[in-house]
Amino acid sequence: MRLTRRRGLIAGLLLAGFVAAGGFAWGQLQRYASEPVKIAVEATPITSFDTRDPAQLRFGALTFRGGLVLTSNHPAFGGISGLHIEADGARFIAVTDRGSWLRGRIVYDNGKPVGVADAELAPILGADGTPLAAHKWFDTESLTERDGMLYVGIERVEQIVRFNYRRDGLKARGEVVKVPADFKSFARNKSLECLASPPKGAPRAGELIAVTEESLDATGNLRAFVLDGAETTRFSVKRTDEFAVSDCAILPPGDLLLLERRYSVARGVAMRIRRVPLQAIKEGALVDGPPLIEADLAYQIDNMEGIAVSRTRDGETVLTLVSDDNFAPIQRNLLLQFTLD
Repeated sequence: MRLTRRRGLIAGLLLAGFVAAGGFAWGQLQRYASEPVKIAVEATPITSFDTRDPAQLRFGALTFRGGLVLTSNHPAFGGISGLHIEADGARFIAVTDRGSWLRGRIVYDNGKPVGVADAELAPILGADGTPLAAHKWFDTESLTERDGMLYVGIERVEQIVRFNYRRDGLKARGEVVKVPADFKSFARNKSLECLASPPKGAPRAGELIAVTEESLDATGNLRAFVLDGAETTRFSVKRTDEFAVSDCAILPPGDLLLLERRYSVARGVAMRIRRVPLQAIKEGALVDGPPLIEADLAYQIDNMEGIAVSRTRDGETVLTLVSDDNFAPIQRNLLLQFTLD
């Protein structure tokens, strides 16, 4: 076995252990921003996605645009778990799994991401104006925009909270959204990793879709919901090859993209993006769709936990992925971009 391959295997085993543990030991520290603060984010470019073939750009249905390894000296930076990209394809807001907002602007050079500017961290606030994390509502894992409001899914407490971000910015206070009682039956730390809301004109427009990470139904598939006021649609997403959902996004005009990850001591770490038609989502349905890409640690991946969709001025569809480093020194905060052909 080559030395580089052996090192990759060892790194994969360690990373799988940290991902499986959810960064538990490192998460005991206060890792949320106590107040809004501007931070410096260093970005190291990733010029090739395949570590064995730097010239390869096409991966499944996607073309690699470029990527960044993100670091910062601020102790609350890291754990990026949900991502929203604005229409300009540059400004973003994200949540960390310790209860912070992270926002900034992706800097481009000839269409490739080269840095992050104007970065800020702030605590995600509850209705009383204090940080949600201080009340142990810290495991903020999923993020989507609906009707101008930001919705955040919180694991462990199995809650969804909405924020009037357009009006109040990083000082927005959370309002708890009523959820079905069966949310309390989710598997611990394997629940609200995916929130998405289809835009006007799309199937299920304006509704809130939630897919669990690895809370399974009686047949071993992923439990999923559509929330529309007092109405709830329950369906399932077919689980294959031991993958679990880590985020989702809407691909206009009519698809749901599922970002998935797999980790095990035997098989290491992998990621996959699956495309599911929104029209297939109905009460009691089992939905599935083809993968756009699948990658393991031979590629530039980590614990991939966030996905967002945007379009360039030239009409290209861009997928932006981010990883959660669990605040662990052996993991990385990555930002990867692909175009969908």
